[in-house]
Amino acid sequence: MSSSGTGSHMSDTEKALKDTLELLEWPRLCEYLSKFASTSQGCRECKRLSLPLDVSASRQRLAETMEIGALDELIEGGLSFQGIHDLEDTLFHCFKGGVVSGEQLLEVAETLSSARRLRRQIDDPQVRPVLTTLLVDLATLPELEKLLKFGLEEGGRVADRASERLRDLRQKCQRLRLDRRAVLHELLRRNAPIFQDTAIGDRSGRPVLALKVGATDKLAGIVYGNSASGNTVFIEPHAVIPLGNKIASIETEICNEEHRLLTSWSKEVGENFSSLEHLGKVMLQMDLALARTRFGKWIGGVPPTLYEEFDSPFMFRDLRHPLLVCQQLNSQGPVVVPVSLEVGSTVRVVAITGPNTGGKTVTLKSVGLAVLMARSGLLLPCVESPSLPWCSQVLADIGDEQSLQQNLSTFSSHITRIGRILQAVEDVEGPSLVLLDEVGAGTDPSEGTALAIALLRNFADKARLTIATTHLGGLKSLKYSDSRFENASVGFNSETIQPTYRLQWGIPGRSNALDIARRLGLDSVVVKNAEDLMGPKGLEDVDNVIRGLEEQRQRQQIAAEEAAALLARTELLHDQLISQWQKQCLQSEEMQEFGRKKVENSIRKGQKEVRSLIRRLRDVGADGETARRVGQRLRQLENDYQPAIISGNSQDWAPQVGDQVRLLALGKAGEVIAISDDGLQLTILCGVFRSTVCLADVESLDGRKPRDVKTVVNVKPLSASGPNPSVRTSRNTLDVRGLRVHEAEVVVEQYLRTNFGPLWIIHGIGTGKLKRGLRQWLESLPYVERVADAEQRDGGTGCSVVWCK
Repeated sequence: MSSSGTGSHMSDTEKALKDTLELLEWPRLCEYLSKFASTSQGCRECKRLSLPLDVSASRQRLAETMEIGALDELIEGGLSFQGIHDLEDTLFHCFKGGVVSGEQLLEVAETLSSARRLRRQIDDPQVRPVLTTLLVDLATLPELEKLLKFGLEEGGRVADRASERLRDLRQKCQRLRLDRRAVLHELLRRNAPIFQDTAIGDRSGRPVLALKVGATDKLAGIVYGNSASGNTVFIEPHAVIPLGNKIASIETEICNEEHRLLTSWSKEVGENFSSLEHLGKVMLQMDLALARTRFGKWIGGVPPTLYEEFDSPFMFRDLRHPLLVCQQLNSQGPVVVPVSLEVGSTVRVVAITGPNTGGKTVTLKSVGLAVLMARSGLLLPCVESPSLPWCSQVLADIGDEQSLQQNLSTFSSHITRIGRILQAVEDVEGPSLVLLDEVGAGTDPSEGTALAIALLRNFADKARLTIATTHLGGLKSLKYSDSRFENASVGFNSETIQPTYRLQWGIPGRSNALDIARRLGLDSVVVKNAEDLMGPKGLEDVDNVIRGLEEQRQRQQIAAEEAAALLARTELLHDQLISQWQKQCLQSEEMQEFGRKKVENSIRKGQKEVRSLIRRLRDVGADGETARRVGQRLRQLENDYQPAIISGNSQDWAPQVGDQVRLLALGKAGEVIAISDDGLQLTILCGVFRSTVCLADVESLDGRKPRDVKTVVNVKPLSASGPNPSVRTSRNTLDVRGLRVHEAEVVVEQYLRTNFGPLWIIHGIGTGKLKRGLRQWLESLPYVERVADAEQRDGGTGCSVVWCK
């Protein structure tokens, strides 16, 4: 969506797109996003964030956002891009044959090292397939990194070890410097009276002594100037001039050798330009993805679902204006009031009406920014899972009276911008979202209404969705003549003279000007005259109709909520009756013949009446009174049948192979896959977890206990001093694979409290986290003697054996 030109060279379409981004304050959102970038280039790219050109690119960005976000949560302290530098200028300079500084070359080495670390953390085709694909052709050039780090010290200084010649020259230069300093100190010692002080100064890189102004004839040398007071002359003694000349000559050789090395290393960087440039782009792409996910979590965002189909619906639940959310989080401002939108596939135009300051413009901007954010791979400040069609462009004409940069409130400005929007819709393929604020305003109401209707019908033919705010009453009736139109309004409390900022769908907003004027104390005579001028008495009062619709909508909403609650309770009772009937059918025919027939007749009668109640609640004409009567009858049915349901919970229950049971220790359901010969031990499969438990440790899913629980006994050795069994069996083996550490502890403790002898615990190898957690816990128990790995035939390191004291 970025423009390719500026000023007069921009087309109408490009101007319309540019105006839209400014009106929706997209650059301000990008500024917030840039604060979450980890690198300087990432920050720069966030501020000028580009919009993908197709739905696959948008989905790619969203997948990157979600994958790197999950990884960022797993790593303690989060994913770090420390050491990644902006190499664009350095690489270009080296590619052109230039020589860069040691500090710049060291940044190249640090970037290679950090990129290698990030690749190790990110590379996982199973968990992060999208990000891993980006790393396929990534070259981190370890040899180049080693070369640069060997030849450069911290700060970019060329190290002595970089070459023998450099080392020898520096050592020779250092010896000469020491010799020169010794000569100067000797001069200071022998001629102390003629010097102002004993410090050795520096002038133009040459050592000088502070000689008293009257003693210049007592020490030969080169004068480099006087002090500000004129009492001191700075002179380089002749005795050290030859040494200084030699040092200068060697320093020149040192500089030439350093330049030779930097030239060689810069050439190496230039020869790897393509690999380094690609690495920089991948690291930038990763940094942008991380910035998107951290920004999304900061605003409480959720991932949207993007559809390719033109007529896909817009679904936003509790959408909050992203910039207002940022403002609230930054300054602890007021809570942002959300809006919910559900625009069906056949709706093309939504007309939002209502009073000023009610939130109409905020709604427009919220939707526009949400569409741009979804296209850019950002998370949306909504709840649940928002969905929308991928829009090739968002076009807006929003008059902002608070803008100091442009005057967009005049009729001519609106028409100019709308003309560009019409052209953009014609020029660009794909679904378009058009946002119009106060369409048709700024001119004669009748002409403005006619123009607005014509515009909206045109957009209904060409754009995927147009949302327009208006005060023109003529637009409120379009819904009733064209199914592509829908009405919405912002709520207003006439008692408090305050907007509610809530968006109401299906009904237009009514004018509140006279109500506001009356409550603000305007002369009642003026208000009464205004009401008389509203229209002839015999004509239908549109505001009264709208008021009646609002009241009816509230009543229907309350009735619908009550009916939904009753329907849920009724269907639950229906399910309970069906379940009870099925249980009765399974009982012995000889023992339950008389009672079964009686209960079946009663249940069938109850089912018939419950189904009748459900049909009454589902009827389109059901109202509050219907719901109330159904509720009364439902409570009677509950009282009549509840005792039978409760009494039906037989305690005479025995699990069979294939039954679903609940493990009391874990509170989880599992399947019975085997039963011991005596019926007292069950093998349960709970997900990937398999364990053998006592019959008393399970119950049915509906809460029934197994029969003969009291007969269950724990087999113990005949003598405490007898030898413990050393053979692994199904009874002394627990399989805890797939459980968390604390869940496995519960299962193991349950066994240890009811059994004796060694216990084999199968925990698998995996990452070792489960094994380490169990070992640490077992070793802390006072009644555990020791824990060791099982023998190889019993599982080796994937199984631990526990001996109790």
